[in-house]
Amino acid sequence: MWIGWIEFDFLLGDVHSLKEKRSVIRPVISDMQRKFVVSVAETDHRELHRRAGIGASVVAGDRDHVTDVLDRIERVAASRPELQLVSVRRRTIRSDDI
Repeated sequence: MWIGWIEFDFLLGDVHSLKEKRSVIRPVISDMQRKFVVSVAETDHRELHRRAGIGASVVAGDRDHVTDVLDRIERVAASRPELQLVSVRRRTIRSDDI
C-alpha cells in the first residue's frame, strides 16, 4: 500500500475575518474532495485570517497512482485565483516503511 500526502500554505487576499476566510477555504476543500476523492482538511494557520494551511492525503495500491493524484491536486491548488500559493510539501511512502 502506498500513502501520499501534500500540504499547501496559502496567503489569502482581501480577507478581514475568520468567517470570510472560511467562505474562501471551504469551497477549495470541497472541490478537492469531490474531484479527487481524497481526504482534505484545513490543517494549519486556523487562527489567522489571511493564511491557510490545507492538507490532502491519498492511499492506493501503486505509487504511480498516488503520485498522479498528488500532481493533479497541486495543479488545481496552484490555479485558484483567490489564493496565493506560498509553499507546497509532499511525501509518498510505502506502508512497509512505517
